[in-house]
Amino acid sequence: MGQSPKSLSSVCVFCGASNEADPTLLEAASQLGRDLAAASLKLIYGGGGVGLMGACALAAHKAGGEVLGIIPHFLKVREQRLDVVETIVVDSMHERKIQLFDRSDAFVVLPGGIGTLEEIVELLSWRRLDLHAKPVVFYNVDGFWEPLFAVFQHTVDAKLTPPEFMQSWASVRNVAEILPALYAAMPVPESDAELSDKA
Repeated sequence: MGQSPKSLSSVCVFCGASNEADPTLLEAASQLGRDLAAASLKLIYGGGGVGLMGACALAAHKAGGEVLGIIPHFLKVREQRLDVVETIVVDSMHERKIQLFDRSDAFVVLPGGIGTLEEIVELLSWRRLDLHAKPVVFYNVDGFWEPLFAVFQHTVDAKLTPPEFMQSWASVRNVAEILPALYAAMPVPESDAELSDKA
């Protein structure tokens, strides 16, 4: 398998960047930010100050957490770059996604739109190709992501995707379950696995 994190120290959050989102989703994003800060986990995110993205980052920052934003220069105004946190400005969406991936040990997917879909499908495609084994957890509040999971299952049923792909992520319905799910999905270090086999 490809890249596997040895420990959990940084978490990338993919989510919507719309201020029109339901207030309960914005509060969930804020709670995740506070939870990450309380757990001393660095938040890696898209660098904007709007929507769930901004709510999560600002809450983490206010709670004393470490936050790193990565944003393309052409989105600095549109996504209202959050200047109170460390932010890296890159040239393209592709560079943004590579940096988000490389700097993160795990990924959380909150509700989002087409941009979030594009990011997570690529991430799961890389997982399917064994390019990484980093944990992925969906916040599936009120079944938000069920239609996407159904599409994935449809491709499995059509024998276009292997059945084991459906084990590539975890899905939770409460914010409090996100971090425990991440920790539970961390790959077992090879040395620990060898000791377990010998026991």
